Amino acid sequence: MQEIINKLKDDAEYYSGVGRNYLSNSDVGTLLNNPQDFGKPREDNKTFMDGRYFHQLMIEPDKAALTPYVDVSTRTTKEYKSFCESVNIPFAMLKKEQEEIQKLVSLMKGNIQFYDDIYKDGNEFEVPAVGEIQGMVWKGKADIVGKDFIIDLKTTSDIHKFKWSAKSYNYDSQCYIYQQLFGRPLAFYVIDKSSGQLGIFRPTESFIKGGESKVARAIEVYNRFFGPNPQDDIANYYIDEQLD
Repeated sequence: MQEIINKLKDDAEYYSGVGRNYLSNSDVGTLLNNPQDFGKPREDNKTFMDGRYFHQLMIEPDKAALTPYVDVSTRTTKEYKSFCESVNIPFAMLKKEQEEIQKLVSLMKGNIQFYDDIYKDGNEFEVPAVGEIQGMVWKGKADIVGKDFIIDLKTTSDIHKFKWSAKSYNYDSQCYIYQQLFGRPLAFYVIDKSSGQLGIFRPTESFIKGGESKVARAIEVYNRFFGPNPQDDIANYYIDEQLD
């Protein structure tokens, strides 16, 4: 198991290599919302790119330094397209976007409580784990693992709605999975992309129970269509709901 965990420290292995043998929280949303997309690679986009760059600046600055960016006004310019072709990537960060994320990172690091919690002596960053949950093997990679806590870094478009949007983004199932894998409580350390406001959100038992229920339902869908003895062909999937 330790050999597998060591491999999962490599992002390429985690997302495209040996990590594909295990379920993850991102699969929960896919299985519950559109199981026909299960197992398909996700195309990079601005949301993924921004979140990835923010995390790297916070806890993996060496990787952040390798992020390609281009100083143009929009992605419709010839210069932008030429840049992407020259470095052989389908999507690139704009310099102004890079600067906006750097400001967010400065704000989060500038808060004493956040800085002390995130960079406490002994903390580990980007820690992978694999374990059995509800009869299936799951993987996870925690942003920050301390002696008796986990911190997950998030950005949000409205921090005052985070306590509600967290469920729609399946942070409840993430919390449940990670607490099972790492054996310690998780808290979300959040920054508002518009206002720069900061917040610490600590899940309640009810929030975690909701995540546990989502994982159970996701496993049911997985076993129905993709398990060792599937009961149905994914081509037969359709939504069946009542309208109130």
